[in-house]
Amino acid sequence: MTPEAKVKAKIKALLKQYNVYYAMPIGTGYGNAGVPDFLCCANGTFLAIEAKAGKGTTTALQEKNLAQIRQCGGTALVVRETDLTMLGEVLKNLTQGEAE
Repeated sequence: MTPEAKVKAKIKALLKQYNVYYAMPIGTGYGNAGVPDFLCCANGTFLAIEAKAGKGTTTALQEKNLAQIRQCGGTALVVRETDLTMLGEVLKNLTQGEAE
């Protein structure tokens, strides 16, 4: 499993823990390039998450998409292995502590 795949697995576990709906669009020639790894809905809030590992950086197109989501009132995050606690807090706040 790649380092980024490990981060994605931990993000999935947190999303499930907080009962957050999510979809993971597949980046192929038929989809939109630069779409975040996770498109989520948490208690009525649109949440986009781009997963990165180590020193991985977002592309200009990913940054553009994340900025557009924020401009439209959604929450858009870049989450690394060091940000998982922060993501848990965000999810807790969005779901108002409804984790199982």
